[in-house]
Amino acid sequence: MAANEGSLREGVSNEDSPSVTEAEKQQIATVVRRAREVEEEDIFSQPMEGQLYKYTNVVKGFQYRWFMLDPQRGTLDYYMTEDNRKQQQKPRGSVHLTGAVVSPSDEDSQTFTVNAANGEVYRLRAQDARERQHWVSRLRAVVQRQGEVLSQGIPEPVTPTHGSTESLDLRTSVRRYSGLRHSPSNSLSVVTPQRQRSASAAASLTATQESLRNAKDVIAVADTQKRALVSDIEGLPQCGHPLNALDHDCLLLKATSQSAMDCLEQCLGMLQRQDNAQGHRSQPNVDLSQSMANITSANNHSDIASGQEVNGESSTSAASYLVPYINPADEVADTKQETDRDLGGVEEHKSVILHLLSQLKLGMDLTRVVLPTFILEKRSLLEMYADFMAHPDMFVRIAGLSTPDARMIAVVEYYLCSFHVGRKGSLAKKPFNPIIGETFHCSWDVPQPTKSTQEEVQTEVDKTETVGSTTDGNDRVTFTAEQVSHHPPVSAFYAECASKNICMNSWIWTKSKFLGMSVGVNMVGEGVISLLDHGEEYTATFPSAYGRSILTVPWMELGGRCNIQCPQSGYQAAITFHTKPFYGGKVHRVSAEVKNPSNAVICRISGEWNGTLEFSYSSGDKKVIDTTKLPSIPKKVRPISLQGTFESRRLWQHVTNSLKVGDINTATEHKRYLEERQRQEERQRKESSTSWETKLFQRKGEGWGYNRILQKPSS
Repeated sequence: MAANEGSLREGVSNEDSPSVTEAEKQQIATVVRRAREVEEEDIFSQPMEGQLYKYTNVVKGFQYRWFMLDPQRGTLDYYMTEDNRKQQQKPRGSVHLTGAVVSPSDEDSQTFTVNAANGEVYRLRAQDARERQHWVSRLRAVVQRQGEVLSQGIPEPVTPTHGSTESLDLRTSVRRYSGLRHSPSNSLSVVTPQRQRSASAAASLTATQESLRNAKDVIAVADTQKRALVSDIEGLPQCGHPLNALDHDCLLLKATSQSAMDCLEQCLGMLQRQDNAQGHRSQPNVDLSQSMANITSANNHSDIASGQEVNGESSTSAASYLVPYINPADEVADTKQETDRDLGGVEEHKSVILHLLSQLKLGMDLTRVVLPTFILEKRSLLEMYADFMAHPDMFVRIAGLSTPDARMIAVVEYYLCSFHVGRKGSLAKKPFNPIIGETFHCSWDVPQPTKSTQEEVQTEVDKTETVGSTTDGNDRVTFTAEQVSHHPPVSAFYAECASKNICMNSWIWTKSKFLGMSVGVNMVGEGVISLLDHGEEYTATFPSAYGRSILTVPWMELGGRCNIQCPQSGYQAAITFHTKPFYGGKVHRVSAEVKNPSNAVICRISGEWNGTLEFSYSSGDKKVIDTTKLPSIPKKVRPISLQGTFESRRLWQHVTNSLKVGDINTATEHKRYLEERQRQEERQRKESSTSWETKLFQRKGEGWGYNRILQKPSS
């Protein structure tokens, strides 16, 4: 084909020869055009396969890999061997060529690079210069074809690719463009006819489609200003002036502005094409298509309907929301105890994570870093703290024990058994960062234990306790949490059982840090369990949490040394959560020692905090608790329709619903709206020198205390 094409081109180049008539010239041109069409059909109909060297970071060098260029899908896949490809195994890597740049290298005549639009870079090496040119030509042809397909809107079969992340990457870029439209200081913020949309049309769009239309408006305005710029440059004198139309910088400015506009239009076309291909799934009875403006109006309407005050311009100021009255009769058992699906590998989102990691430094504070939405759990951090109370029976029984050593061991037992229920599996997924002023309320009805259950739960040191110290069916444990600070992020929560005169007041400041291939979250704060009948307070600290293997299969573990102390009785406990060693060793290990006022060890504990715990007493007795078999009591929560505007489930309902149906882009839009609204209100308070007023908790020294903490009734 190359030889034929060369001869045909030679014939065309000689078309000015006197021996060639005009009719013959037209015939030659037709033959050349048809030859090119046949060549293009051959290029875009058949995949190209072959062996290339690929530079890998694992061994820091070039390794043989089998590559396949699929023009129909517009992808470049590679396998370990040709046999892997023939066996139709999953490619070891794949990159979409839409918007890619293929460049021969200057270092030698065999190396070239493929720079994908999502940031991935393939550094490849052919056998010789001729083979390199062959691959570069074919790759560039496919790249050009993909650009034409998207820019012209030509229908194309959409085939899912392994590890493709262009959709998330490019949509994120468009959201940054859409912010220009609402910026009062932006020179492009002018009213155009395209922006005058009806309310019904806006309401029918998804958040992503709304962003795409905003981006289209911004590009249209930018194109108008580009044309004006080119006109002004061409209007300059041709010569005889220091600044003329033929000046090198002016010509470069014209070319750069034109290239920038072409690039923006192609990117927008790609986004629109991918958005149409993906579609937007929706859940019955849940409107995920309402725009950010519609959410605001819906929230304001809900505030009025629920009797909550809406003062001033913003309905989210401290004075605009009231603490809702919690009617126990309105609470229903929470049956939605769902476990988040396994993330598996992160190949699908690897480029997003790599882009995020490239902006981080070791030890960097992640408090102000916006993390990708796909790693989020479907609950707020405040609700996660409530889930740590899933064994309220163990919490309540502490108050019924008569000896201080029995009570201390019971506190440690409750403390260690609470972590496995607070985490939904071992996945390193992150709950929503609570909005300042956000609250969460729930309760538990503690069942009356049977005789066998009582004997199983009681420790060896308190077997002499009477049955009267157990709970009855009327005991109710209530839980209240509030996000009391945004910077630093501090959550305060409180639980009590009034019938047993026991309560717990806690506050936690989460300090996140980047540790290279993991993320560490230091839990600064304390929890205080108060036993009013005994006049004792047990102060406990919390372990740190670590998200490991963030580039492969993320998983979570706890680590650090914690203490539980009771100044009134003199008993104390030292607890160590062990992180996994670099080589070998077990995960999720924990060990603890309980000491009496004489500093003698009365109990040693070892095992896994999410598995089996073994208690060894100084008397020689032992006890084993399997946390996976402990029955958890479901919490009772009011339906969203009865919750206040700032209660967690109602506040995050649109993000949660989007995550449930797998619509990451819409979930990101709703999450971004809530976070941006919080930032805007924080700026307003700063400008007006107004401090945030909490409703349920108040500062007490370095920590926070509940306003209506349980008090011992006067005799």
